[in-house]
Amino acid sequence: MVNHTDVRRDTVLVVDDTPETLGFLTDTLDHAGFTVLIATDGESALRLVQQITPDLVLMDAVMPGLNGFETCRRMKRDKMLAHLPVIFMTGLSDTENVLEGLAAGGVDYVTKPLVVDELLARIRVHLANARAAAGSRAALDATGRFLLATDSSGRLLWCTPKARELLAELFPGHHELVASLPPSMLTQLIRLRSEGSQEPARLLVDVRGRKVEISVMSPIGPDELLFRLTELSTTPDEQQLQRTLSLTSRESEVLLWISRGKANREIGEILAISPRTVNKHLEQIFVKLGVENRASAAARAIRALAR
Repeated sequence: MVNHTDVRRDTVLVVDDTPETLGFLTDTLDHAGFTVLIATDGESALRLVQQITPDLVLMDAVMPGLNGFETCRRMKRDKMLAHLPVIFMTGLSDTENVLEGLAAGGVDYVTKPLVVDELLARIRVHLANARAAAGSRAALDATGRFLLATDSSGRLLWCTPKARELLAELFPGHHELVASLPPSMLTQLIRLRSEGSQEPARLLVDVRGRKVEISVMSPIGPDELLFRLTELSTTPDEQQLQRTLSLTSRESEVLLWISRGKANREIGEILAISPRTVNKHLEQIFVKLGVENRASAAARAIRALAR
């Protein structure tokens, strides 16, 4: 199944050890049009950003173990994450705490209790600033993302090193220096984007048993379209969730994609089941894990995968 739109959802990683805060922010950000990832401690956040690079991080400053300030410092040491805007959240408002957050690499600092409209406004400002700062191709290469760009006719303009490697593996026969998507696939994606819709412009393909999601992102030039590749093969993680949390195979698949910020509709497309079936599995997952919402279930999954 293929869905499409001109607008992609920015991804926000929320790092907080309080289930109530995680649930509140997950609902708030999802309603505001963001894809939400969650981590319940600093170590989990560091592991998560090695697998998925969010567009922005909301970081609780005071957490057991690795606090938010040190977590941010470690993120910023990684050149692939140095561009990532981090907004600290905490009840601490002393000047020295604000300065510590900024010195650690944060771009902003908000105090609890959070004011939703103000928080969303700050998030949007920093996302816009980050996009402007990371607009060059060199910045995209440095992030290690799977990105490529074509003109409106489908001709490959450039791709990041990671994308080139994946394309070479998926579509052998193309010369390494001109690795690209098959012309028919590019044509279909470009047509989908031009149609406009309320759904993400994505194409799910199966290449010799490897599932890949190809997403159309925002234009980055007058005649330059940006695409993102995401390989959806996650069998080892699914098996670990199934074993650790005593879930069925399908339940572990659903929970894994919940923990990676996917909505029911997207999970249904990935697993070739209906959103209603996804919701039924999710209800069983809540019962088995003894949780009440998606955020808590995702937190359990992240902890289980970290073992």
